[in-house]
Amino acid sequence: MKTFFSKKKNRILSGLMISFLIIVSIFIAGKPSRFSQNSRFERFTRKLFEDEICSNTLNLHYTLAYPQKYGIKDYEISLGTMNPEILKQSGAALDTLKQKLERFSRDELSKENQIIYDMLLLDTSLQSSVREQYLLQEPLGPNLGIQAQLPTLLAEYTFRVPEDIKDYFSLLSCIPEYFNSILNFEKEKSEQGLFMSDTSAKRIIQQCNSFVSAKKEHFLTSMFTEKLDVLTAEHIITKKQAASYQNMHEKLMEKSVFPSYTALACGLEKLMGTGKNSGGLAYLDGGTQYYEYLVKNSAGDFRPIKEIEQDLSRQLLSDYQALHDLQQKDPEILSKATGLHASSLYSPREMLDYLNKNMNRDFPALTAKDYEIKYVPKALEQFSSPAFYLTPPLDTLSPNTIYINNSSQVSSAELFTTLAHEGFPGHLYQTLYFGRQHPAPIREFLGCSGYIEGWATYVESLAYGYAAEFFNADPAVMEFLSRNRSVNLCLYSLLDIGIHHKGWTLQEVTETLSSFGIISEDTCKEIYQYIVENPANYLKYYLGYLNFIHLREQIEQQEGRNFDLKIFHQNLLEIGPAPFPIVKKYLLLRYAE
Repeated sequence: MKTFFSKKKNRILSGLMISFLIIVSIFIAGKPSRFSQNSRFERFTRKLFEDEICSNTLNLHYTLAYPQKYGIKDYEISLGTMNPEILKQSGAALDTLKQKLERFSRDELSKENQIIYDMLLLDTSLQSSVREQYLLQEPLGPNLGIQAQLPTLLAEYTFRVPEDIKDYFSLLSCIPEYFNSILNFEKEKSEQGLFMSDTSAKRIIQQCNSFVSAKKEHFLTSMFTEKLDVLTAEHIITKKQAASYQNMHEKLMEKSVFPSYTALACGLEKLMGTGKNSGGLAYLDGGTQYYEYLVKNSAGDFRPIKEIEQDLSRQLLSDYQALHDLQQKDPEILSKATGLHASSLYSPREMLDYLNKNMNRDFPALTAKDYEIKYVPKALEQFSSPAFYLTPPLDTLSPNTIYINNSSQVSSAELFTTLAHEGFPGHLYQTLYFGRQHPAPIREFLGCSGYIEGWATYVESLAYGYAAEFFNADPAVMEFLSRNRSVNLCLYSLLDIGIHHKGWTLQEVTETLSSFGIISEDTCKEIYQYIVENPANYLKYYLGYLNFIHLREQIEQQEGRNFDLKIFHQNLLEIGPAPFPIVKKYLLLRYAE
């Protein structure tokens, strides 16, 4: 299985804040014309976008290459905050936003604005449902926590002009205050008996100490130097300026960055022992309700948990039966699948070029010739997935880069399907297709992880068919690999629900895993701990995938012989990232027209 730690421009720093804690001062009166309604609504959402994006400079930089073209010139450098007092005040701001929305006449808006309206209304209602449970958020974590992802976001920070370097320096200077707000948040969690387990705290502390211990040859320093070298070679800065910037970076690392990680580790050490729960969210007051919120917010699936669990169970049984049938037909199929783990004679570029060309029979055409393949710098290999796509700013839609981790030991078939997930027809393709429709900027913050990761997981499953052609392999072997992957993801998704909604213990998880042949005690502990620390993370991949499968089955049954897979995919791509109730609503409307 690939590691589900994505570095595709993760907006984790903003995502941990309650959405849209902003109050816009647009007065809506009377009953304006259709044109006036649309123009007013677009100004309204544009203001939301600008306020949200300016609240976090990392998000601003990763989202817009040239913010001045959007009228964003003066902005405060900030990483945001986890100040508990500010989070407490979110409810009133959400109520105000909802009132503003309800003053618009939805039916008089254009179709695109109706989608945005529905997404905003759904999001405000969803965020309001957990306004009293803000302390159940967890900004820290060994895998997906802020302290784990911030270094990579800083390492990948693009320098286009000298001003970007100055903003970057200001961000480094913000880290002490930002980490202090996180520590204060953790202290309040501790006082309420909601602090993390000692197991999690130790893992984070160890990670912080490891980050600081590499002072002399730190990857942030080496990456910064490499970027300065590029700017110098392109004559954007002089060698003298580069030397000055290098000196300033070293000072900020010593005075700001390293002390922040040390202080965070020390603060967590003092809080150790105050956590009362080493299991899932089910053991916390309001935890099951908060988990239901996470599933909706992350996976975009608004069905009751029981219905989702039944859906997962049916899929697990179906895939498991398919694996059994394949083995009955060919008793050697497992060894054949294992034999595909030999290194490939084909380069990643050849694989992506093949996918780019041959997917056109199932997906609408898209010209994308200027994508790049790069390799993860050695300093980042241990922190990186086998491959990842770095999403470009929405105002340039370039560069389009897929990074490959040379330290990852994956088979040729796994690399091929992983590249499909990250490239064609996965993240790169989906990002470009939707971006070239020039959607309203607010869609950048209303996207749904379940759609984005679900799409990539869905097309990855289709890529096993392309892989059979590319490698001239037995289609049955590729189906075996695809079904096996589905079983793994489905099983972990069921464990996620079991741990966080039902309160399954390590023993119950171990017993479940052993029935699927996973008997290593250490492996079971690691799976359990990962899911405890990352609730609903697997679901955004697998539930997203299942939702696309179900939509396809519904439209296929409805259209009968008239069903066209390419048109189905086109409709989904044009609707774009959204929670699945909205995707389904507008997909059915398209087929009803």
